[in-house]
Amino acid sequence: MTDPTHDRIAGIVNGADVMLFMKGTPLFPQCGFSSRAVAILQHLGVEFDSTDVLQDQEVRQGIKAFSDWPTIPQLYVKGEFVGGSDIMMEMYESGELAQLMADQGVTHT
Repeated sequence: MTDPTHDRIAGIVNGADVMLFMKGTPLFPQCGFSSRAVAILQHLGVEFDSTDVLQDQEVRQGIKAFSDWPTIPQLYVKGEFVGGSDIMMEMYESGELAQLMADQGVTHT
């Protein structure tokens, strides 16, 4: 039996090269971790879409099961889970995140 929430989240994840599940929106993040994740992506200059988990309780809970990751924000690149804001920060500081974006052919703004 398929899980409609899981299928919906898979559609969202695969709907953009870079997808950030976050609390709030890029213009109005609703938590510090989401704000930091947005700042990292903007600093890298990559195009990204976002999903506000505060607007949809099913997605808010379902994304945690989908990725087997307990916290939000969550970053996906080309359908693959990358991590939360701490992992994003570590990868950004080491240059790994920029390299991942380049390797995946992510469009820059």
